[in-house]
Amino acid sequence: MALPAAPYMVVEAMSDDSAPALFADAKPAGGYLVLARKYRPRTFEDLIGQDAMVRTIANSFALNRIPHAYILTGVRGVGKTTTARLLARALNYKSATVDGPSVTLDPLGIHCREIMESRHPDVFEMDAASRTGIGDIRELQEGVRYAPVSARTKVYIIDEVHMLSNQAFNGLLKTLEEPPPHVKFIFATTEIRKVPVTVLSRCQRFDLKRIAPDELAAHLARICAKEGVNVEPDGLALVARAAEGSVRDGLSLLDQAIVQKGGAAPVSAADVREMLGLADRLRVADLFDAVLAGDAKAALTEIRTQYDSGADPALVLRDLLEMAHEAARVQALGPEARIVGGQDWAQRLRAIAAATSPAALSRLWQMLLKALEEAVRAPEPIAAAEMALVRLCAAASLPPPEEIARMLRGGPGVASLQTRAPGAPEGPRAETPTINSFDDVLALIEAHRDVDLQIAVERYVRLSSFAPGVIVFAPAPGMPEEVPARLARRLLDWTGALWEVRADAATGVESFAERRAKERAAALEDLKRHPFVADALAAFPDAEIVDWKKPDPATAGEVVPLRPAPRSRRKEG
Repeated sequence: MALPAAPYMVVEAMSDDSAPALFADAKPAGGYLVLARKYRPRTFEDLIGQDAMVRTIANSFALNRIPHAYILTGVRGVGKTTTARLLARALNYKSATVDGPSVTLDPLGIHCREIMESRHPDVFEMDAASRTGIGDIRELQEGVRYAPVSARTKVYIIDEVHMLSNQAFNGLLKTLEEPPPHVKFIFATTEIRKVPVTVLSRCQRFDLKRIAPDELAAHLARICAKEGVNVEPDGLALVARAAEGSVRDGLSLLDQAIVQKGGAAPVSAADVREMLGLADRLRVADLFDAVLAGDAKAALTEIRTQYDSGADPALVLRDLLEMAHEAARVQALGPEARIVGGQDWAQRLRAIAAATSPAALSRLWQMLLKALEEAVRAPEPIAAAEMALVRLCAAASLPPPEEIARMLRGGPGVASLQTRAPGAPEGPRAETPTINSFDDVLALIEAHRDVDLQIAVERYVRLSSFAPGVIVFAPAPGMPEEVPARLARRLLDWTGALWEVRADAATGVESFAERRAKERAAALEDLKRHPFVADALAAFPDAEIVDWKKPDPATAGEVVPLRPAPRSRRKEG
């Protein structure tokens, strides 16, 4: 029994409004067809950004080296299902002049209409998200045995193939390995890693690329021209960027953007920003400048103003990330760097790139990436964003990373690192604490009264090697994972220098706590040999020394207990 066609009906129009409609019922009863359906590609030429795949398919047809199975992978909305249907048409293409596989699907072949409407008896669509079991695969295996009814090739399209069960995949393998010559398989998935290797190895794989923002923006502009609507180029660029490489998402957002002004006036970039919940791009640049200048007051005021206007803090941080990335690209590519946006935006980016070192931009990127993760997880994203900006502004007063690296290579020269508070006038600057040994590190922790960190370092750090700026140690059993990062972060706060703290040594000297315990045990043995103490212990065999402390220099020779009154402890019995 052949697998019945999936209950899926496609109604759409040709992408060229000047051409006759592909289907008589192109428009639904409501009279409007959304752009994502209206402009679905009807030929391989209509696909954007997938030239390599189309070229490979065309060459395989020309050389008659056609695989028996394809697998298409890519992000949502990039064209996997559409490409699968185009492939089914191409494999069965037949017109008045062509009777063989062809990537040229214009004019329509005798099978094209039925295939695109999912009602051709020899092209079967199966949604693996709802038909995941071995029973569905057995039904497919039964249908594979029979020859096509009217077309040249039987085609099985399985969408979201990664959702098949393990049993279903195993049942498919034999048919997939040695299919009848009249059968072709086309699989589509967004989760290629979930498809068994045994299946992947039997398919020709095509990775459909994300559409570049500028290419997608140009595609949206062409559609706007056909629709007779006016959306500013900067607004289209914002839509393309928000689509993240998905044509379908871009068209859905464009549908939403077109109605922002009710069709009576051009849609501006500001309208699109408001629709997407984005902050004004030049205001984000102002925020970026405040961060680079280390002006925490200006940065917090700006982000709070944007937040009160409806901007999402996480999206603001993403905009800052994108600015850091684009500025780094401008630095690397120079005049050849292509900047999407107006002239004002390009000038701001080039000014930032010229005034900031590559290492500083890299450091800023890393800190912003961490800040974005925190903002997504935080119960109050605005609080996380503000704390991140405070850290970024504090880091702006540090020396550039390359200067720190040069100082660290100079050994003890790290002690001469200097910092200047944001906005402070130029002139003599305060030197950081001098750190020449690990004991200096312990003393610094104690001086800042970070009791938790002091206990952790003394208990778990078995020092292996020390140099100014680098601490390598073997962790004692039970060390919390965050201790190295926490120590490095606090040293950065206190010294103004970047420290590398690594817990990856195989061996190290005893920890401070272990050394102190050893010294205490040795001191206790010495104390027991003191004539007075020895006589007391001899007189009271069951007594224990509970505690002691070193005598004050002013009262040398006296034994002063830590507790209010001397006492001895006798064992029971």
